Amino acid sequence: MNVASVLAQLRATTPLVHCLTNTVVPQITANVLLAAGAAPVMIDLPEEAELFAGIASAVLINVGNGSSEQHAAQRAAASAAHGAGTPWVLDPVAVGALPVRTALARELLTLSPAAIRGNASEILGLAGAGAGGRGVDSIDPVETAVEAARGLADKHNTVVAISGEVDVVISTSRTTRIHGGDPLMPLVIGTGCSLGALVAATLGATREHPCPHDAVVAAHSLFAAAGIVAGRDAKGPASFEIAWRDALYALTPDEVASLVTVEEA
Repeated sequence: MNVASVLAQLRATTPLVHCLTNTVVPQITANVLLAAGAAPVMIDLPEEAELFAGIASAVLINVGNGSSEQHAAQRAAASAAHGAGTPWVLDPVAVGALPVRTALARELLTLSPAAIRGNASEILGLAGAGAGGRGVDSIDPVETAVEAARGLADKHNTVVAISGEVDVVISTSRTTRIHGGDPLMPLVIGTGCSLGALVAATLGATREHPCPHDAVVAAHSLFAAAGIVAGRDAKGPASFEIAWRDALYALTPDEVASLVTVEEA
């Protein structure tokens, strides 16, 4: 599937995305999913999270800034998703830099995430090849994490996406780079976290005819294209955020494909 066909499927199916995400970003994550054409659900209670993971189209597990109860819910949801064949995404926020979430993320890897999405420092930290970034911010260039991402993809049979100025998506047999976005994106809280949710949405939208690599590329392409459009007229981070969410809603699948440059290695 190409970018446009994945995004058309997203709009046609309105996938139900169960988000177990960190306490800083639930609202922006839900708003981004709605704008892109998905339906968000935020359930953190462990007993309900386990139940709902088998109902949802896809699941996001973001290990940033969570409570002990939320970590229990994430374990239960990942296990239930794995058992039900529901695609789920691991977002290893600040992994490598902080020990509790690092241990949790590495534990969850055994439950076969369909995709992993993080910045370069997080991917290096998850793979045990780095000490993490400065909190949630990467201190490593994207290209330094490519080999670690390839190792994770091969070991866990998953798709690994590294976010940065140029996003890189890696699976067992493919490497794709997506050019787009805008320098203001890192100044808007929750862009990376909500990208993980959108990756879950595209995986959920295409689960009847899965091509996880293409689904992950399409999610990153939509984000990058919306960043390009928003950056044209934005005067700063606040106006950029509004214009970016509007672009996520307004861009057609063909417009997204025309705006970004996607390179297959």
